[in-house]
Amino acid sequence: MTTRKQAYSNNSLYRAVGITKQAVHQHKKREKAREPLVRELCDQITKVRKDSPGIGLKKIYTLVKPDWLGRDKFVSLGLSLGYGIPRSRSPIRTTHAIKALYHPNLLTGKTLTGVNQGWQSDITYYFCGGRFYYITFIIDVYSRRIVGYAVSDSLRAEANIAALKMAFSCRKGASLKGLIHHSDRGAQYIDKGYQSLLEGKGILPSMCLIPQDNAYGERINGTIKNDYLWYWTIESYSQLKAGLKRAVRDYNEIRPHDHLPGEMSPCQYEEALMRNPEKYGQGVFIKPGGRPEDYSFSTSPAHPSEGKSKKNNGADTN
Repeated sequence: MTTRKQAYSNNSLYRAVGITKQAVHQHKKREKAREPLVRELCDQITKVRKDSPGIGLKKIYTLVKPDWLGRDKFVSLGLSLGYGIPRSRSPIRTTHAIKALYHPNLLTGKTLTGVNQGWQSDITYYFCGGRFYYITFIIDVYSRRIVGYAVSDSLRAEANIAALKMAFSCRKGASLKGLIHHSDRGAQYIDKGYQSLLEGKGILPSMCLIPQDNAYGERINGTIKNDYLWYWTIESYSQLKAGLKRAVRDYNEIRPHDHLPGEMSPCQYEEALMRNPEKYGQGVFIKPGGRPEDYSFSTSPAHPSEGKSKKNNGADTN
């Protein structure tokens, strides 16, 4: 058997593409020196994903901050190594509106200047153990902190009431009079017991006609499910409750938030705000029909183009 000789030399190939043999060897040398750094980086990403399995690469960069790599190159490298996060859509409806009972939208178009001025609440589902469970969240829009949550095996108002009481406990000692509680028009939020709790604290009920006007409540549903729960083995109600507690703690205390100053976590931001309100006490404009990404820390309404992130082959890098 005869072997055909190579019809060209490496040197001629290098000349054809406009590089030198020395440059090729230098590149190989750099790549070899970078191998242990890349391995260490993979270990760091894996460690972060252990407690926050669906966290995007941009947020991981904020946490690990490698001194030899910028954010964009970190994201690109992470995607090439298979660390992108695919996303899926939610097909289950959890809102059953009562059209005759409705509170006007008081939140959209307002500028919030501190915590406990605007909360958003929403309900999502989670399937495990052969059945659906329903999770209620309440978010402080200003700090993005989850102040209350509850899980239930039904869409009755009891879970929403439990989440609301947790929110009251979280903000114990603070005046909630005049706070706007914003939600969709679900029957759980019209419930007399729920409305009575709001009234007892002087909280103003507010409701949206379209999901886009409850954007942050909707967004937190996906964040907790897509970035945490769906990566863990959850096969029972008790495991779901434990996983939810773990996810909320990581989200509130550790996970960087793109739209908070310094990409702090919500709890870190609230602590910084208490220490230095003049530095961090800026306005948050609630854009009509806007996504959470359009909420901007500024003294004027956010421009529609602010905060939008680029898509990368269907993988979430945030």
